Amino acid sequence: MPGKRLISSNRRPLPALAAAIVLALSFVSATHPAFALTDLHGNPDQQALKDEPVVTDPMNDPDARQEDGADVEIPSVPMPDSLVKKPGDKSDIVEDKPSEPEKPTEIIRDLSTLPEPVSKLRVALVEAAASGDIERLRPLMSTGEDQTQVSVGDAPDDPIAALKSLSGDGEGREILAILLDIISTSAARVDAGAAGETYVWPYFAEKKLDALKPPEIVELYRIVTASDVSDMKEFGSYNFYRIGITPDGKWKFFVAGD
Repeated sequence: MPGKRLISSNRRPLPALAAAIVLALSFVSATHPAFALTDLHGNPDQQALKDEPVVTDPMNDPDARQEDGADVEIPSVPMPDSLVKKPGDKSDIVEDKPSEPEKPTEIIRDLSTLPEPVSKLRVALVEAAASGDIERLRPLMSTGEDQTQVSVGDAPDDPIAALKSLSGDGEGREILAILLDIISTSAARVDAGAAGETYVWPYFAEKKLDALKPPEIVELYRIVTASDVSDMKEFGSYNFYRIGITPDGKWKFFVAGD
């Protein structure tokens, strides 16, 4: 009929068709539940994990620390010992063994009481020093393993030449004067009765300088100056020349220093 538009009976509005499709899919999903890929393949390990009971660590799970209303006792970790020892801590106290009292050094002021071998060598040294000829000391010196020590360190090839080199005048007379002054003082007996027993001049070498009495200080000033004594006190002991003679009359040393 002219003027009218015919609508085909085979076409439906789009909204109605979409609604029908959604309804059909919902029905299929309800009748067929979805499965994970692992469920479809039947993974036995995954199934075993699901069936295994869960074990709870009571140290990390607060709810697992109580059982039947009672607290589960958690073992405590012992604290390390303190590195700083407090007063009264007896754990590391080491009892000091009583030390033997130090024997006082024997000072020999009466030189006539010296053992004869010692006295004999002393007189020979006085005579050689008073002569002004340093070569007169050579026959009085010990040789070999018991060679008389005239320097700290290695023994020189010629001890008399070494003494000359230490003398301010180059001839050894200053050294002879020092020797004469030193051996004129009192002596100290060191290590009495032991294998290393020695008679030492001057006795200041074996005494604390701060303990010297006024007459002893005067004796010391005959050998060294007051400035030297001040330096010695700072050093801690007498450190000028000293002479040592063994009880059997051997000349052990004539050295300066510590």
